[in-house]
Amino acid sequence: MSASEQDTPETGPDAAATEADELAERTGLTPRQARLLRVVVGAVLLVVMGVVLAVRLAAHTSVLVVGVYGLAMILCGVVIELSRNGRTRLATWLLAGGLLAALALDWLVLP
Repeated sequence: MSASEQDTPETGPDAAATEADELAERTGLTPRQARLLRVVVGAVLLVVMGVVLAVRLAAHTSVLVVGVYGLAMILCGVVIELSRNGRTRLATWLLAGGLLAALALDWLVLP
């Protein structure tokens, strides 16, 4: 048997079994699906923030309302861009933290 016909560690039967085990253990989203999910969530929340801004402005005309919800809308846009560039974990943490901060400011500061 020549050296080219022997199983190497990279191409042997053990390597194929290891790759199959890794694929079987992986039960999450693919990176592409995660990016797409974050983009869709960011876009939906951007629209929701726009609607909430319009409703809040109809009830209370205040610069603070525009500031809080305007910043939340900007944050949603940043999350969309981060997700498109593959920074999905950062985008998720920013989205969660930013929206919690916007809700806290709405509850604590806005009339």
